[in-house]
Amino acid sequence: MLRQVKSEWFQASDERFAIVASQYNARYVDAMLRAERSELKRAGARTILVVRVPGAYEIPVVAGRLARSGWRDATRNTQHAFSAIICLGVILRGETTHAAHIGEAVSRALMEIQIQHEVPVIHEVLLLENEQQARVRCLGSKHNRGAEAAQTALAMAQVMRDLA
Repeated sequence: MLRQVKSEWFQASDERFAIVASQYNARYVDAMLRAERSELKRAGARTILVVRVPGAYEIPVVAGRLARSGWRDATRNTQHAFSAIICLGVILRGETTHAAHIGEAVSRALMEIQIQHEVPVIHEVLLLENEQQARVRCLGSKHNRGAEAAQTALAMAQVMRDLA
């Protein structure tokens, strides 16, 4: 059951976020990306790096690189870890099992990245049955998974900061 997005207030002025977003199914992914960036900016995120990749299957390799290398501040010549890496994609099921294989591989890889590098990886690579589900979860403001992903990233940044 879908729940309505509740906007919580997090202060993120010192936080740096990376977003890895698929270009495939761009209509839906772009809508999630807009909602997500809006939510992160509202919270005052210091840095929001967006990296676009061709499809969902390419998301983990970029997320892994970002988890390893972090963010480089060229003005101070310093490296910083990202507070969270948010992964956005939409996979629509077809007549074969291909979509399920992609979804499982991406999920497994993203889980391994966050455990190995101790950087929260927010998984919003959606495996959906049809375009109706995509419209409800990606295009609307009531249930937008991009806004939810931003809220999760902000909450996890706080948790990791509290544990440090």
